[in-house]
Amino acid sequence: MATEDTTSTTFGEVSRTRGIAFKYLLLAATLFGLVALGVLLVYVALDAFGFNAFEDGQYAGPAPAWFLVYFLTLVLPTTALSLYYYRENRRAGVSGVATLGVLFAGVMASGGAVVFFVVVSPVVYLSYVVALLVTAAVFLAHRRYAPGRSFEEHVGLTALVGLFALVGLPEAPVVDVVQFVYGLAGLPTNFNGIVGLPVPSLAQLLQGLPVVPTTWSIYLVSVALPGAAVVGGLVYRRDERRRPALLAGGLLFATVLVGSVAGSLLTGADRAPVALAILFTLAPVGYVVDRTLRDPERDRRALLFPLLTVGGALFGAFVVRTLAIRTPPSWVDWQFLTSLPSSSPTEAGVYAALVGSVLLMLVVVVLSFPVGVGAAVYLEEYADESRFTRFIQVNISNLAGVPSVVYGLLGLGIFIRFFGLSIGSLLVAGMALSLLILPIVIISAQEAIRSVPDSLRQASYGMGATKWQTVREVVLPRAFPGIMTGTILALGRAVGETAPLIIVGAAGATFSLPTSLSSTVSALPMQIYSWAFLPDEAWRNALAAGVVVILVVMLTMNATAIVLRNKYENQS
Repeated sequence: MATEDTTSTTFGEVSRTRGIAFKYLLLAATLFGLVALGVLLVYVALDAFGFNAFEDGQYAGPAPAWFLVYFLTLVLPTTALSLYYYRENRRAGVSGVATLGVLFAGVMASGGAVVFFVVVSPVVYLSYVVALLVTAAVFLAHRRYAPGRSFEEHVGLTALVGLFALVGLPEAPVVDVVQFVYGLAGLPTNFNGIVGLPVPSLAQLLQGLPVVPTTWSIYLVSVALPGAAVVGGLVYRRDERRRPALLAGGLLFATVLVGSVAGSLLTGADRAPVALAILFTLAPVGYVVDRTLRDPERDRRALLFPLLTVGGALFGAFVVRTLAIRTPPSWVDWQFLTSLPSSSPTEAGVYAALVGSVLLMLVVVVLSFPVGVGAAVYLEEYADESRFTRFIQVNISNLAGVPSVVYGLLGLGIFIRFFGLSIGSLLVAGMALSLLILPIVIISAQEAIRSVPDSLRQASYGMGATKWQTVREVVLPRAFPGIMTGTILALGRAVGETAPLIIVGAAGATFSLPTSLSSTVSALPMQIYSWAFLPDEAWRNALAAGVVVILVVMLTMNATAIVLRNKYENQS
């Protein structure tokens, strides 16, 4: 007896055929979207990496032998290993891909560190590091040698020392303080004609020394040494033995020291950026590899994938260079990433725009994250159910759907015309983007806080904890994965926005890096937008290369969100 295709229910006639057709229609729509996006990305990648390059009407892309070499050294081995993982050990395959992702993240972090130290002078950075160390040393010494003092006295002394170590006192406050003290003592306070002397900070005194260390030595002392200490601390926390911790930290520092010198001699590059690249690449990868080798629950075969991928790429490059095979004229290279804008497409770069985007994201994080998370905590944990809170909630939800150009107009009207801030400055552009993502941060943080079970709060109250202790020790740690994920995804939207930057007057291209919050800034979307209307056909390749760079930045931010979410979810 055949099964009937339709049945009759209170919902009317239900057809299995229609349900199956609807399922496959959704599948087709999903595949169409993915294929369309993939075709677009492939088209952009072909232009960016020079696979469809032509010169004088002749094909100037890679030779067929180039494809053959990398197919044999990279594609074929990794594909075979992936099939082995899929059939025999999927868990090891996932770990191998994660290790390769850590390596990629380390390379991106090293590039970010180089950008940071280009914007911030190494001498200035070292001076403030020394000032912070002096402040911390005073706090620890006061707690040790004056244990009878209260916590407020420890903090007060530390704040006073930190004020003079980091900020100092400008001229006007010094005169005011002296006048106040003289007035209390009954002395004359007429300082007409007397110029008050400012009190420089410890950081300023260090910056003014006639002899300063080299940039390389500054990186070793203030970056590599703390990085080695962090790695040693992680090893000690895992093994609870001092010798392996000292060995791990010392090995990392020695590798950075020797590797930077050797890399400089072999490549001719400056030792300072080479040291940063080795540190930020080797430290996370070395820790993951050491953890994989020592942990009996982890499969060592997971290390085959990153070794085969990196080794195959290096061996393929060696074969191509040895045999002088024509390579693709890629536009995404070191020159493109480190060059300023130019009138020639072959000499133009995204360095200033890339640094501007990084600085804008720093401003956005500083402004939007505390305010957004604080607003979410208030609305979910402290605010009572009332018309006022419902009014706020409805407006936050509505603001999340407002077009980005409206936030640009808001920034133009409030920050520039009302407060008189500089047009196109780093601060104004950062505040406009902060307004754009602030509703998204609030909503994502609310959802993360709301997902924490109420039974945990009641258990905390039952143990005598206050409201603030419950929020700080119970709610926020468990909501942190969702908060970080929502925030980084919101930053991924902000880094690609163009309309608010155009409205507030951000430059399409700048030929110098911003040195202060009032400096004119550019960003990757603005740079790409300015290249899109240039008549020369060669700018199409530069435009595609810029799109690849901004996509890599956004994918890195999204991958960071996934890693943080998984890590803190496992800890919770």
